[in-house]
Amino acid sequence: MGGSSWMGGAAPMAEITYREALNAAMCQEMDRDDSVFLLGEEVAEYDGAYKVSRGMLARYGDRRVVDSPISELGFAGLCVGAAMSGLRPICEFMTFNFSFLALDQVINSAAKMLYMTNGQVPIPMVFRGPTGAALQLSAQHSQACETYYVHAPGVKLVTPATPADAKGLLAAAIRDDDPVAVMEGELLYNVRGEVPDEEYVIPLGVADLKRAGDDVSIITHGKMVHVALQAARALAREEIEAEVLDLRSLRPLDVDAILASVAKTNRVVYLEEGWPFAGVGAQIVSLIQDEAFDDLDAPVLRVTQADVPMPYAKNLEQLAKPGVKAVVEACRKVLYMPGTIT
Repeated sequence: MGGSSWMGGAAPMAEITYREALNAAMCQEMDRDDSVFLLGEEVAEYDGAYKVSRGMLARYGDRRVVDSPISELGFAGLCVGAAMSGLRPICEFMTFNFSFLALDQVINSAAKMLYMTNGQVPIPMVFRGPTGAALQLSAQHSQACETYYVHAPGVKLVTPATPADAKGLLAAAIRDDDPVAVMEGELLYNVRGEVPDEEYVIPLGVADLKRAGDDVSIITHGKMVHVALQAARALAREEIEAEVLDLRSLRPLDVDAILASVAKTNRVVYLEEGWPFAGVGAQIVSLIQDEAFDDLDAPVLRVTQADVPMPYAKNLEQLAKPGVKAVVEACRKVLYMPGTIT
C-alpha cells in the first residue's frame, strides 16, 4: 500500500535513515515552493538537535532556515502568523513535550482559524519533531503527545514509522492547506530503509498494512509499529499469523482499513505508546464497537504504557513501556479467551 502512494510509479530507491528521509522531504518541498521555510531551535547553525536539518542552512540560507529563541509559544505563534500571511512554515519542536508551552497557538489559533474566519484564512503549516519516550529522559521528556493533538478539530496528525513513510507523509503535510502535526519517533532517527529518490508523497489518511495475517489484528501507529512486527514474528513461531496495520495517520483516520482488518481476523489488539486513560486506542475501540461489533469474536484489548509518569531508572522505564511480551500475551488472550469462538 505504501509503495502505491508514490506519485509517478516505480522509482529508483536508496537506503537512507529516517532522519535523512525527513530532510529529503523538506528539501523536496522547499525546492518546489519558495513559500516553505523551516523555523525552530537549533535548526540552522547546529543542523538540528537530531541533525534532521543537516545542510539546509547552507542550501537555503538564513531567511528560509531560521534559528528561533527558546520560546515555543513565541515561535509557534510566529509560524501561525506566517501561515496566515500566505507562507508555509515548518515549525520544529525539539520535542513535542516542549510543545505544551505552545498549545495555545496550536489549539486556539492554528486549529480554529479557518473555522473562525468562515473559510477565509487557511493555516498551511506543519508542527514537527519527536514524540514519546527515548532512553532515560525521565517523566517530562518521555510523553507520547498524540492524544493532545487529535482531540482538537482542525489539526491533522501523522506518525511515520519508516523512512519511506517519513518522507512521503512529511511532504504531504507540507503541501496540505491545514495545520498538520508530524510526530516522529526519537528512537527511529537512525532506522534505515528504502526510500524513493524522486518526488514522493503519501496521501494523508491512508493506513498501511505492514504485515498480512489471518488470526489477529495488531493495529498501531508510529514507533510501536516496530514492536508490533516483533510481536508478530514471535507469534508466527507459535503458528499464529498476526496482521499489523499501521494507521500512519490519526487525523484523518483510515476507517475503512481498520474495519477491513477487523472483518478479516475477528480479533483485535490496539498497541500505542501513550497512557491508557482517554488514549488514542480508546477512540479506536469505540469505533470498532460501533462499526464492527458483529465481526468480533473477542473483546478488543489495548496495550499501552503504564499509567504512570515515565520513570528515570532504566529497569522501571522498561517495565513502563509497552513491549513485545505484553503484545504477544494480549494476542494470545483474544485468541483463546474463554467464551470466544476459536
